[in-house]
Amino acid sequence: MEENTNEQFIDDVFTCAEKSLTDDEKQKLEEQNKRLIPEFKARQLEAQAQKHWDLFYKRNETRFFKDRRWTTREFQELINDYPSLPLGEGNECRKLLEVGCGVGNFVFPLMEELESLGQKNNYFYACDFSPRAVEFVRSNPKYNEDRIKAFQCDITTNSIHQNIPPESIDIISMIFVLSAISPCKFDAVIKNLRAILKPGGIVLFRDYGRYDMAQLRFKSGHKISDNFYMRQDGTRSYYFAEQELSNLFRENGFEIMANSYVHRRTLNVKEGIDVPRIFLQGKFRKL
Repeated sequence: MEENTNEQFIDDVFTCAEKSLTDDEKQKLEEQNKRLIPEFKARQLEAQAQKHWDLFYKRNETRFFKDRRWTTREFQELINDYPSLPLGEGNECRKLLEVGCGVGNFVFPLMEELESLGQKNNYFYACDFSPRAVEFVRSNPKYNEDRIKAFQCDITTNSIHQNIPPESIDIISMIFVLSAISPCKFDAVIKNLRAILKPGGIVLFRDYGRYDMAQLRFKSGHKISDNFYMRQDGTRSYYFAEQELSNLFRENGFEIMANSYVHRRTLNVKEGIDVPRIFLQGKFRKL
């Protein structure tokens, strides 16, 4: 689950080095292994994954996440480097897909920023596992099907192909999404994304990094498998290693443009807590 509205960020350090654990942190990870989630419970969580995310959005509606206004700073590829082209005159739009759009905290700020730059030659697709989240996107006053199409989709299956033609997308964003999916399905997700990307198209990625503070905080009884956990609300979270993510994309036909840990100090104003966070950020080009 991404940072929420009570958090402020102090600084970022990019590195390929994995965090070195203290003895206390190693002990916390050992404690997690004392009581793992039973296999039948893990299967139940998988079967009810959509239900848990729908309940999450029922409780929080559009209030939980901040608008992601940092994305064009981190991913310059989102900003066109060519003049705006008029629509409807035979000029092809640049097509972008946001996987795991939630309630629109990424796509609507991006649309607004691009339009402020005069870059209107973009068409946006936005999909989410949760039907309730998709309805929040569609009910946003900024939603206009001439510029954006939002739809429900399980990205681990080929249902994405019912809404997006093969090799038609220029840029895919996947921000705090893959971690919510069972690791045994990572390959299927990347293969599905590759199929809809144009040759040379790119995936922009940010998610939880190995030994992030949130991983170390899990107590016994929450661990499903290596680096994969159940939260209190039934949603799940995986914590990625840099080399693991590089291999995942490389083995599925991508070039690694960039991939590194982001070490960030996060201040939770409401709770008065200053904690170190670790994310993994990458850019991957379809070969």
